[in-house]
Amino acid sequence: MNIVHRILLRDLAARLGCQLRGGGDIEITGVAGLEQAGPTELTFLANPKYAPKVKHTHAAAVLVSEPLPEPGPASVISANPYHDFARALALFYQPPRPAPGIHPLASIAATSQIGQGASIGAFAVVGENVSIGRNAILHPHVVIYEGARIGDDFQAHSHAVVREYCRIGDRVILQNGVVVGGDGYGFAKTSVGTHFKIVQSGVAVIEDDVEIQSLTSIDRATVGETRVKRGAKIDSLVQVGHACVVGEDNIICAQTGLAGSSILGKNVLLAGQVGVSGHLTIHDNAIVYAQSGIGGDVKAGAVVSGSPAFDSRDWLRAITVFQKLPELLRTMRQLEKRLEQLESARNPSP
Repeated sequence: MNIVHRILLRDLAARLGCQLRGGGDIEITGVAGLEQAGPTELTFLANPKYAPKVKHTHAAAVLVSEPLPEPGPASVISANPYHDFARALALFYQPPRPAPGIHPLASIAATSQIGQGASIGAFAVVGENVSIGRNAILHPHVVIYEGARIGDDFQAHSHAVVREYCRIGDRVILQNGVVVGGDGYGFAKTSVGTHFKIVQSGVAVIEDDVEIQSLTSIDRATVGETRVKRGAKIDSLVQVGHACVVGEDNIICAQTGLAGSSILGKNVLLAGQVGVSGHLTIHDNAIVYAQSGIGGDVKAGAVVSGSPAFDSRDWLRAITVFQKLPELLRTMRQLEKRLEQLESARNPSP
C-alpha cells in the first residue's frame, strides 16, 4: 500500500468508495478522533450518541452514515464509518517494516526452513525443524521452539514465543510477550497430598488471520489441541486454557480467562474481565458483558451479564433493585412490626 501525506477530499472519498457532500477541494493530511481532529483532518461518527460532539469538531470532514446538516464539516457518507475510518488511517500510516534479511545476531537452526522475504531481528531464535512461510517478520528476541509450523506473512513482536510443535496459519500477528503453546495448568494430586505435573503433550493451533495482543497466553492441550479459529482477535492479558476452542471471528477483550475445555462458537464477544469456568459451550453470536462469570452453557445469540451471568436485561433490573435492598429491608421490618401491632390490637392477651 502506498502511504499518502496529503490528498484531496474528493480523491480520498473515491478511494474509500464513499459519497461526498461538500469540501471536495480540501486537502486532507491525516485522520483523528472527533475532539482531536484539525481543519485538514478526517474524523468519523459511528455511534449516534456522540452526534452532539460533531458541532464542536474542527475536522475538515466526517465519515458518517447520513449527511450532516449544513453549515458544518463535509460529509463522507459510508455504510460503515468505523471500517472506512480504519481504511483511511491505513492510507496515511503503516508501522515500519524491517528490511528482509537475517540479523547476524539471530540464531537459526540449520534444520529450519525460512520462506523468502523474511526479516529476522537480533537475538531472535528459531529452533530445530521449524518451518516458517514467506514474508515473516520476527522482531528481536522472538523465540520459535523446535518443530513449530508457521504460515505466510507471520509477524511476531519482541518477546513473543511459539512453543514446540505448535501450528500457526497465514497472516497471524503476535504482539509483544504473547506465548503460544505454554504448558496447560495440569497437576494430579498424589496420595501424600503433593502435586504431580501432568505432561502437556498436545499443541496449540492458531488459524489464519488471528491477532493476539500483548502478554496473552494460549496454553497447549494436555492431549489433543487448543485451537483459535480463523479471524479471532484476542486482547491483552487474556488466558486461554488447555483444550479450549476459540471460534471464528471471536472478540475477546482484556483480562478475560477461559478455563480448560471451554468452547466458543462463531462471533462470540467476551468483554473485559469475563471469567469462564470451563467444560462448557458459549454458542454462536453470544455477547457476555464485562466482569461476568460464566458457569454454564450460554445459548446462541444470548446477551448475558453478572456473576453468575444471566440475561442482561434482567441483570440490569436486578442491579437497580440491589442498590435499594437496605431501604427495602428497613421498610419490610417496619411493616412486619406494624402488622404485629395490628394483630395484637385485634387479639389482646387474656
